[in-house]
Amino acid sequence: MSKINNPITTMSALELSKAIKGKQVSCVEVMNAYLDKIDVLNPKVNAIVALQDRDDLVKQAKEKDQELAAGKYAGWMHGFPHAVKDLSAVKGIVMSNGSPLFKNFVPEADSVMVSRIRKAGAIMIGKTNTPEFGLGSNTKNPVYGTTFNAYDQSKTSGGSSGGAAVALALQMVPSADGSDMMGSLRNPAAFNNVIGFRPTQGRVPFGPGPEVWFSQLGYEGPMGRNIADTAELLKTQSGFDSRVPLSLGDPLAEFGVPPKKLRIGWLKDMDGGLDFEKGIIPLCEKALKVFTDMGHIVEEVKLDVTQEFIWSTWLTQRHWTVSNGLRVFYNDAEKRKLLKPEAIWEIEGGLNLTGQDVFQAGVRRTTIYQAFNKLFASYDILVLPTAQMFPFDPTNHSPMELNGKKLDTYHRYMEVVTPGTLSGCPVLNVPVGFNEKGLPMGMQLIGPYAKDMELLNIGYVYEQATRWNLDHKPALLKD
Repeated sequence: MSKINNPITTMSALELSKAIKGKQVSCVEVMNAYLDKIDVLNPKVNAIVALQDRDDLVKQAKEKDQELAAGKYAGWMHGFPHAVKDLSAVKGIVMSNGSPLFKNFVPEADSVMVSRIRKAGAIMIGKTNTPEFGLGSNTKNPVYGTTFNAYDQSKTSGGSSGGAAVALALQMVPSADGSDMMGSLRNPAAFNNVIGFRPTQGRVPFGPGPEVWFSQLGYEGPMGRNIADTAELLKTQSGFDSRVPLSLGDPLAEFGVPPKKLRIGWLKDMDGGLDFEKGIIPLCEKALKVFTDMGHIVEEVKLDVTQEFIWSTWLTQRHWTVSNGLRVFYNDAEKRKLLKPEAIWEIEGGLNLTGQDVFQAGVRRTTIYQAFNKLFASYDILVLPTAQMFPFDPTNHSPMELNGKKLDTYHRYMEVVTPGTLSGCPVLNVPVGFNEKGLPMGMQLIGPYAKDMELLNIGYVYEQATRWNLDHKPALLKD
C-alpha cells in the first residue's frame, strides 16, 4: 500500500472518527498510516516539528484500541494523531514558540484547548511549526527552520499557523488547531487551500495565563480540510472555563442548517484603503458570484471607519500586547540578542505608550466594532479577501513592497485581516481558487458577534458549491 495514498489518511476527520468508533480501522493502523505519511512528506515541507517517538505513539494508540474494546470511548477524536501549534502548551512536549529562548522548555500541563482535545481522545504526536512568537505571516524560525507551501515548495506556507495548514493540506493530520492575532488562522489557510476559522472573541478559552482581562487580540481556533471537520473541532475547543472569565458559555447553534436567502456585504478594498496583488480581487468577486447564482444578494458596502483608522488602532493595541508580553526578555541584554528584529520593533513600539494611549485605542476599537454591528443590521455576513499577496518567496521574511509601493512595517502586507481581528467577530477563511501560477487564495467571511456556527453553515454551502478544498489537492499527494 502506498504511504502517500493510504485510504486512512485520505478520510475526512469525521469519516475517520466513524471508522474508528465502528472498529473498521484500529487506532494502531491509523497512527502508523499517518506516521508513514509524515515520514515521506514532512521532510519536503517541514510542517510538523518535535515529532514524538514512534514506538511510544503506537503504544498509546494500542491503549486506545484496548479502551475501545472495553467499551470506553473518549470522544470523536478517539485515537486521532494530533499535532498542536507550537505556541500552545502540551504536557511533556517542547514548546519552543519558535524562539531559541524556549527551545528546551517543556510545559508541565496542557493549555485549556489542548486539554479539551486530549479529553476528546486525541494522541499528541508533536507540534506544528510557527514563526518566532507567532510574529509574521511566514513560518520560519531559528529553532526548526522554514515551513514550505503545500502547493509550491518554493513559496511560503503563510503564518503563523503555517505548519498546521500545510500538515492539513498534505493529509499528515486529520484536523488541526491554530491561533490568530493578525490572520494566523486565516492567512495560512488561504495560502494552502484549507479552512481556517477565527472564532468570536471568548468562544475558545485562551490560557490559562497570568493576564485574563486585557489580552483580547489573539486566541485559538480550529482548522480543517473541510468546513464540517472544522465545525466539529470548534465544538471540542469551545465553552466556558472559570480560569478564563471572559470566555463564552452560551451554546453553539446546530451545524448543518442551511442559511435562508442571504444579504452579503462586499468590503472589497476598504473603499480604496488597501492594495492587492493583481488577481486577488477578481478571484474573490468570481467566488462571490457563486452566492448570487444561488439566489443570494451581494452588494458592495463601506464601513463607517477608514482603514487608516483601523490600522492606527491596530498598531497601538498590538505594540501594547506584544511589548508587555516580551519585555522581560528585552530587558535582559543577553536574551535581547536572541529576539528577532520584528519582535524588538513591536516591543520598542510599546515602550512609550501611555495609559491614555491604550485607553483611546480601546475606544477606537469599540468604534470599529459598532461600525461592523451597524452593517450587520442589514447584512448577514461581510466579505474581504484573506490576503493582499499570493504566497511569496519564504527567504523574504517580510515583504516590504506591494505593487511597487514601499511598505512601512513588516506586517503591512497583511493589513486586510485587521478589521476582522478588531471587530472581535467570527471570521472564516474559505478558498477562492488559484492564480495562473497555481498559487491558492481565500476570502474572509465575517459574521455577527457570537454567530460562529451560523457563519460555518454559510461557509459549508459555499464549499459544497465550489469544492476548491475538496477536489484540488497538492501535487505532492499525487507523486
